[in-house]
Amino acid sequence: MIFFFKGKQNVLDKIKAVGIDNCYISEITLAELKYGAAFSQNPTKHNTQIEQFLQYISVIPITNAIDKFATEKARLRRAGQLIDDFDLLIGATAIVNELTLITNFNFIKLSYIIFS
Repeated sequence: MIFFFKGKQNVLDKIKAVGIDNCYISEITLAELKYGAAFSQNPTKHNTQIEQFLQYISVIPITNAIDKFATEKARLRRAGQLIDDFDLLIGATAIVNELTLITNFNFIKLSYIIFS
């Protein structure tokens, strides 16, 4: 989502193409955005932008993705292919909610993930 706020990579065009009602972010993504705002040179401005953004997009809780997170992390660890826990939680959330994940990162290692 950082690319959305920076106006990069045509994120707004992608959102418009699928419709804002079909776009969601994970609680993990929200936490990462809030951290980025807190660490920025202008936390007030960035928190305001995040709050405005949240008026239009739904935040999906991670609770229903915890089992998928655990099984995927165990599978990836056995294969020696671990990825960051936050990225794994975001991917697991997309999987259990049967959502397409739009990302700038590599989630290829996850089972059953759909990318756009």
